[in-house]
Amino acid sequence: MPAMANHRRSKRSSLTRGVIAVTTGGVALALPVIGATGAFAAPAQPAAAEKAAVSAPVSGKTISGKNSETATYSVILGDSLAKIARDHSVSGGWQQLYKDNRKVVGGNPDLIHPGLKLTLGSAANKAAGTENKAADTSASEASDSAVRTESADRADRSERAGNEVVAQGTPVAAVEAAPVAYTNDLDGWIKESLAVMAQHGIPGTYEGIHRNIMRESSGNPLAINNWDINAINGVPSKGLLQVIDPTFQAYHVPGTSMDSYDPVANITAACNYAADRYGSIDNVFGAY
Repeated sequence: MPAMANHRRSKRSSLTRGVIAVTTGGVALALPVIGATGAFAAPAQPAAAEKAAVSAPVSGKTISGKNSETATYSVILGDSLAKIARDHSVSGGWQQLYKDNRKVVGGNPDLIHPGLKLTLGSAANKAAGTENKAADTSASEASDSAVRTESADRADRSERAGNEVVAQGTPVAAVEAAPVAYTNDLDGWIKESLAVMAQHGIPGTYEGIHRNIMRESSGNPLAINNWDINAINGVPSKGLLQVIDPTFQAYHVPGTSMDSYDPVANITAACNYAADRYGSIDNVFGAY
């Protein structure tokens, strides 16, 4: 069995940057070899980049204004935002550096080029903070304005609801009780009765009540029937909806007068009776 020679593999260099000698017309140019990734400065033209690499001294990475709040850095070949942020301890890393200089860098943080001026430090952060603060203030003012407008609208709606009259044909269930001054006439009596009925869950509409009142009493709250069978039996029909006293007392609604001639009390008791017997005053179209 032939002996096998031991071959030692040469170690790779751990450096990611090196120098390549390129001969152009007898002149050796030293070019950096870049092995890392992440937002590297790309030369606009190869020939110009080579010349920049030869002529640019280390001091080309200049930072001006070190003693002020603003530090300006001039990008050189081989730079990346990550490298610049790391070398100069930029708070927030390359992301913050890009954010502070987005207007000069453009939409792609990888495309920075030699000679580009970047702002480092608190001045850039302060400018960004000022913009954010202005945006927050504007949003807050808009929100406050919306709240004030909504509150004003709600108050206006409440005021209108409290002063609206009940429309004809509107179900009692849709009528909200409100401190309204009712007129002392048939229209006011019906509307006040509807408000009381709504509180007690008694069904009926303005149209149904008005229609039956006009048939029974022609709108006279003191009307009385002295000739029908009820009158003969000693309990004449009284008031706007011609209610006999036993029925009035049985179906009287708390909060209204005990006087059967009282318009609101008479209407409300009659509607309570009609709801119990017919389902609603709206279902009554004759003597009841």
